[in-house]
Amino acid sequence: MDFNIRFATTEDCPRILELINELAVYERAPEEVTVSLDHFIDAGFGKNPVWKAYVAEVNNTIVGFALYYTRYSTWKGCRLYLEDFIVTEEFRGKGLGKVLFEKVIEEAKNGNYSGMVWQVLDWNEPAINFYNKYKAHLESGWLNAAFSKEQIKAF
Repeated sequence: MDFNIRFATTEDCPRILELINELAVYERAPEEVTVSLDHFIDAGFGKNPVWKAYVAEVNNTIVGFALYYTRYSTWKGCRLYLEDFIVTEEFRGKGLGKVLFEKVIEEAKNGNYSGMVWQVLDWNEPAINFYNKYKAHLESGWLNAAFSKEQIKAF
């Protein structure tokens, strides 16, 4: 299968957002995706971009992406944070995810980051098995914490 891995562009954002919604459905939280397309584009390509992404294309159609940004750890320094990583179901198991993931690892290596971090749901066995092939350190004992925009406004 022929495929292409490249940096995302502004024009890719609608399709990336479709895949974000697909991932949210898979992760049993479709209602959690509230970002608008305009905000998504601005956050990646506006005056102060905060994220970058690689996309995987087959026949000029985006079938996967890996979106990342710099996270600062007071203990470790700058680390590459992989926010979302998905290959659409039809193209899983064909090597696209491997190439896409390794592209992000190369970005972490070439960017001189102190490491690379991401999250995986504890029930997502296919993803856990994928990361175990790379001998990734999967931590336990941490709970995610968050405030919604509404909670912050109410403070």
